[in-house]
Amino acid sequence: MSFEEKHKQGYELLHEKDLDKSLDAARDLQRLNPDAPEGYTLEGEVMQKLNQWEPSIKSFNEAIERDEDNGRLYNLRGYSYLNSDDLEKAREDFERSIALDNLSTAHRNLVLYKIMSGKAQEAISYLLDRIRAEPRDVENWILMGDLMQKGGHNDKAKTYYEQALKMDPENDYVRELLEN
Repeated sequence: MSFEEKHKQGYELLHEKDLDKSLDAARDLQRLNPDAPEGYTLEGEVMQKLNQWEPSIKSFNEAIERDEDNGRLYNLRGYSYLNSDDLEKAREDFERSIALDNLSTAHRNLVLYKIMSGKAQEAISYLLDRIRAEPRDVENWILMGDLMQKGGHNDKAKTYYEQALKMDPENDYVRELLEN
């Protein structure tokens, strides 16, 4: 099996939640090409699914050493830092990811960082700016609805969820929230 086929298989296994076999594929990729970031990235993502944040950070460090201009890697590592309560390192990684690749997931993770850092109002302002900049990004609308709902602003939350549902009528998460 080629490197590319093994890589594809590893992610298929990850999505199927066969984490042991996905981890085996990651380690096979590392053996096949120790200079490539893919095996370490896959390993880091498996570790995230297992809520093993420190090993995931170690794997993403290895991947970043091999591909230091990949915004996705910084976003993934930042998410692990966020979950291991190393908030400032998480922020740095999300900002680096945004600077490199302007990933929408990194923007959303930066909002989560702000919330976890006790900067809820700053998070809301940032998210409103993201909605203005990327009005078609459904996830921003959903996240804003979630923030409003958690803040006890159910009518505002409903407005954001309704907009998200207009944009993505098949979104079960939003549909369920609006039905309750």
